[in-house]
Amino acid sequence: MTFSSREILETVRMFELETLDIRTTTLGVNLLDCADPDLESTCEKVYAKIVHHGQNLVSVANSIRDEFGVPIVNKRIAVTPISLVAAASGATDLVPLARALDAAAKAIGIDFIGGFTAYVHKGFTRSDQALFDSIPRALDETVHVCSSVSLASTRAGINMDAVSRFAEVVLETARRTADRGGLGCAKLVCFCNTVEDNPFVAGAHIGIGEPETVLNVGVSGPGVVRSALARLGPNPDLLAVAETIKRTAFKITRMGELVGREAARRLGTSFGIVDISLAPTPADGDSVSDILELIGVDRTGAPGTTAALALLTDAVKKGGAMASSSVGGLSGAFIPVSEDSGMIAAVRDGALSLPKLEAMTAVCSVGLDMVAVPGDTPADVIAGIIADEMAIGMINSKTTAVRICPIPGLSAGQTVDWGGLLGTAIVQDPGRFGCRVLHRRGGRVPAPLQGYKN
Repeated sequence: MTFSSREILETVRMFELETLDIRTTTLGVNLLDCADPDLESTCEKVYAKIVHHGQNLVSVANSIRDEFGVPIVNKRIAVTPISLVAAASGATDLVPLARALDAAAKAIGIDFIGGFTAYVHKGFTRSDQALFDSIPRALDETVHVCSSVSLASTRAGINMDAVSRFAEVVLETARRTADRGGLGCAKLVCFCNTVEDNPFVAGAHIGIGEPETVLNVGVSGPGVVRSALARLGPNPDLLAVAETIKRTAFKITRMGELVGREAARRLGTSFGIVDISLAPTPADGDSVSDILELIGVDRTGAPGTTAALALLTDAVKKGGAMASSSVGGLSGAFIPVSEDSGMIAAVRDGALSLPKLEAMTAVCSVGLDMVAVPGDTPADVIAGIIADEMAIGMINSKTTAVRICPIPGLSAGQTVDWGGLLGTAIVQDPGRFGCRVLHRRGGRVPAPLQGYKN
């Protein structure tokens, strides 16, 4: 991969002036060979294998940062879904495995470790049930561990029993971490059509088709796209806007793949994917919301927002696909409400509501992300919000997710500040109506007709 002098100078400007960064280098580690009938032995094997493969991740990332001048914000580990690893033990309490993951993460100095995970889109195994039961305590008692579950897919439909159970898990996690503003829920997410090489938390994990170890990279560049559109100005038509975004995403992706391949080489592992997702932060100039407003809406959430987001997501995907043959499945634009300064402002101004966010998820990269609701929101309302999002993913054959945070003691309009990348959440009103009968029915929403392709 060669670069011209002009490309190098453009990239330097992106780093220094436009908040471009490698959001994460995520090392995937397959833990299937750590399974053991004795849970304590499983924990020991899990800890040892993660430390063995991940001990150089931080130093390698830092060396590339220093040599290439490329900011690398997070260093993460993603592991095989723990419900699969724990199945051989027959254990009903998997919190010890979460502690082992947390201890390994602390030992090697990474930011987060993802993979306290279960796939239940068609039903529960005993190990899956144990993992669900363990999530609230696991997220309460650990610092670095993130948890995710697969509740639906286009092939399988929606497991409504799992959706209802997950809603209860979310509320219990919020209660257990109430002293931290319900922080545990910020490390917990559910998916439809989950991606098995996702480098981003809270959904990062490694699917069973992945190699022994693999290095995946997530690149984020909202500030770069924002600057490019600001230079373009308000007069060119939308085809010119799309072309500008596509060209910018192309450059970002090339840089991300260069870093990913070099990191994989130094770690002695294989390179997986580069995920070019516009993942915002609370920092000024690093907002997806600002991009949507430069495209042409008065305020994010106003009429036209979903169309602008569709253009943005598609153009980012096209630019990434032109730049690399190893682009991740989540590439596009994320809309985590608490992590985007422009979206926080839009919620505060009354422009962006929960129903509008749901509409936007039909065209964004993932789904409802970092949405705060009152702590006393009933389980059936949480389940209904999740089911609606799963349905959008199932019918449209796309990945959707829900990371919803009931904030104990707070009501609509109040604010919780988690700090750092998690940002500030304004509690949104989910409405006064729920879906108690739907919640009680259980069962499964059947796979749609488009799920029968072969």
